[in-house]
Amino acid sequence: MRILIAEDERDLNRLIKKRLKENGYSVDACFDGEEVLDYLQCAEYDALILDIMMPKKDGIAVLRELRERENAIPVLLLTAKDSIEDRVTGLDAGADDYLVKPFAFEELLARLRVLLRKPVTQKSSVLRVADLSLHMDTRQVFRGDKEIRLSSKEYALLHYMMQNAGVVLSRDKLEQHVWDYDFSGGSNVIDVYIRYLRKKVDEGYENKLIHTVRGHGYILREDAK
Repeated sequence: MRILIAEDERDLNRLIKKRLKENGYSVDACFDGEEVLDYLQCAEYDALILDIMMPKKDGIAVLRELRERENAIPVLLLTAKDSIEDRVTGLDAGADDYLVKPFAFEELLARLRVLLRKPVTQKSSVLRVADLSLHMDTRQVFRGDKEIRLSSKEYALLHYMMQNAGVVLSRDKLEQHVWDYDFSGGSNVIDVYIRYLRKKVDEGYENKLIHTVRGHGYILREDAK
């Protein structure tokens, strides 16, 4: 999952980015409101962590502009202000959640996990396709009763594919959601990681779940049609 952080306190920005990367997320960071809008025009993100007090354009103004553009990215607001009025202003502007500084990083992770669940269709913390299950809260993956050990990138790739089960995903789209701008790997990285996943998820099972759609990309579904 790819996260954008917008926080003008550079030490806090670096710390959040470091901790999110340690927890398997791909992360890009910016430091003012205008940068936020530029980043969101250039790439697709799964969630935005947005500070309210920022230079050039504050978080509330950024949020209102995003919602006016009908950009539905999940937004977690960060702020030092903790009055009810401030919270209401942020939520009315279109925020999905609100976290007051200082905060425990474990709480930020928990709130982020909730934001990354699909609204309406995915309220559970468990994603399932056939006998494959991915537990977002514990980051465990099972095929039937057998636990599958995945690297952070394998987990992120499978997570995104399971959230979009039945949808053909291009290599570019998969790369956008799993790797950030710091990535400097080869052009065939998606093919390499798909091979890793197939070995762990499908090898030894008659019912294959990860399929290639020639010329278009990959799809995770219960049967090859």
